[in-house]
Amino acid sequence: MASRSGTTTGLALLFGVLGTLHFVKPEPFEQIVPRALPRKKELVYASGAAELACAAGLLHPRTRRVAGLVSAGLLVAVFPANVQMAADLQRKGSLPAKAVAWARLPLQLPLIRRALKAARGDG
Repeated sequence: MASRSGTTTGLALLFGVLGTLHFVKPEPFEQIVPRALPRKKELVYASGAAELACAAGLLHPRTRRVAGLVSAGLLVAVFPANVQMAADLQRKGSLPAKAVAWARLPLQLPLIRRALKAARGDG
């Protein structure tokens, strides 16, 4: 069985925490769903469930390949919400909040790379 790297475990932990937060406190996530999309609460719950499934899948060698691919796809799919958050904060956020929101956008790329690396079985 392929061993799991620390960064894959970290990605699983990140998905697990964020997925849980989607259910415990969905309101902040609803606020960043792009305006053009309907049924924001349902989308937040669906993405939270997907994050929890990705977290679980990344932890087991038999499901890691599929979970890595789905994780990468999920990170791409939620990127517009991160852009929406940065745009909203640009209009009404504090300077530090604006800086963090814009700075985190390029951080999606290493997360996507990590997910793809997990899918390949690279430790």
